[in-house]
Amino acid sequence: MTTLNAARRRADLESLVARAEPVDVLVIGGGITGVGIALDAATRGLSVALVEAHDLAFGTSRWSSKLVHGGLRYLASGDVGIAHESAVERHHLMTTIAPHLIRPVRQVVPDFGNRTSDLLVRAGFRAGDVLRRIARTPADVLPGPKRLSSIEVIASCPTVRRHGLRGGASTTDGQLIDDARLVTAVARTAAGYGAQILTRVRVLRADGTGAVLRDELDDREFHVAARSVVNATGVWASDIDSTLSIRPSRGTHLVFDAEKFGNPTAALTVQIPGSTSRFVFVLPEQLGRVYLGLTDVDADGPVPDVPTPDDDEIDFLLNTVNTALAIPVTRADIRGAFSGLRPLIDTAGGDGSTLADVSRRHDVRVTDGSLVSVVGGKLTTYRQMAEDAVDAAVKAAGLTAATGCVTPSIALVGASAADRQQLAGLPASLVARFGAEAPRVVEAATVAEPLAPIADGIDVTRAEIEFAFTHEGALSVDDVLDRRTRIGLVAADADRARPAVEQIAASALV
Repeated sequence: MTTLNAARRRADLESLVARAEPVDVLVIGGGITGVGIALDAATRGLSVALVEAHDLAFGTSRWSSKLVHGGLRYLASGDVGIAHESAVERHHLMTTIAPHLIRPVRQVVPDFGNRTSDLLVRAGFRAGDVLRRIARTPADVLPGPKRLSSIEVIASCPTVRRHGLRGGASTTDGQLIDDARLVTAVARTAAGYGAQILTRVRVLRADGTGAVLRDELDDREFHVAARSVVNATGVWASDIDSTLSIRPSRGTHLVFDAEKFGNPTAALTVQIPGSTSRFVFVLPEQLGRVYLGLTDVDADGPVPDVPTPDDDEIDFLLNTVNTALAIPVTRADIRGAFSGLRPLIDTAGGDGSTLADVSRRHDVRVTDGSLVSVVGGKLTTYRQMAEDAVDAAVKAAGLTAATGCVTPSIALVGASAADRQQLAGLPASLVARFGAEAPRVVEAATVAEPLAPIADGIDVTRAEIEFAFTHEGALSVDDVLDRRTRIGLVAADADRARPAVEQIAASALV
């Protein structure tokens, strides 16, 4: 059963506490890597429990650019291995695992007359298309690169600067409707295969044989024995395994009304001055927004639960994008901002002088017999990271799995072929967020006016809010505003929606 809610949490928690035998795999961390590990292990027939101190997608997994990308940046830097891996994983996601949550987005790089830059961009896009072909992603799933006329560039990115515009280079990549929705879908699918998904359960101590946990809702401590423990806590990984050296990098996005950029239909892609491989993007998003990102800066000091951007990052993003706009955007236009911390592996042991010295690859390490830690990597390659981590756990702990890894062929909840007749009449935004499961969201609703918006001008239905509590594991209003939906990215929207969400929570969480 793929339902996650307060009642199932209580039942699964009591079952875990009372369990006489060690669980095969105890996963620490409820981000995309952790839930991916839970799904991989459960589909191999192993017993699995996942614990997360906060909520699903509470950390880095909800702060990405929402792109499932083919690794073009890594290809430009000569890292063919990770570029190929990214293209293959994008293929799995867009064709089998989560096609309902991902659509192709065209990236447009305006040509303002710099011939060298234009040639490099077009060559890079062609190389990226070679990776698409090698990964066997069909062109009807992910169309290839093409040259755009000035009129086509303006049509897709209406606020682009006209002066000197000579057309543009373009290609396509995968864009998630939302990263936190992917995490929730993977977690629910894992639960359907028998994994116990337990949020608000904090790890106090852990080693390769189990962990001391605390139920944050009841303030109760208990011990869970495990044959293997997998540390998937991202930037907090060294809190579990002190032998790890993590160098967090902060990536910041700014949120604008889509109208400020002329309601773009493509991602305006602006080359960072002085770089041949780095760009900032203006990405069209759900709820009538665009996200401008992203930065890549060292994040020294203690790791916060919710990172925040600094003034230099905001200025950098504004100054860079304004080089390509007809009318500059300013701080006054910003509706919100978010930052995430990348859990990069410091291969120099903390002595690397720049972030270029820090690996973007993932790494799986085993310490204390059967304590497996997976660090580094990125959202697109979460499935491969999970496979590698479970392989390591099986080997280190001598686990007996019923099968090998099967996750490339596992479709997430909502990914099955949709019945067009059932989807007819449903809001397009609801279908984009739930795929084939959209009719079920409405059928399960007990709230009045299930298809009415949760607040004026916010394209999220009342039925979706209730479903977040009854089927998607939300335990608080903030879980819904900040992670099951992204209403909370704009504070004013969250304030308008909160009373209605609180009203639904009062009955749904009984």
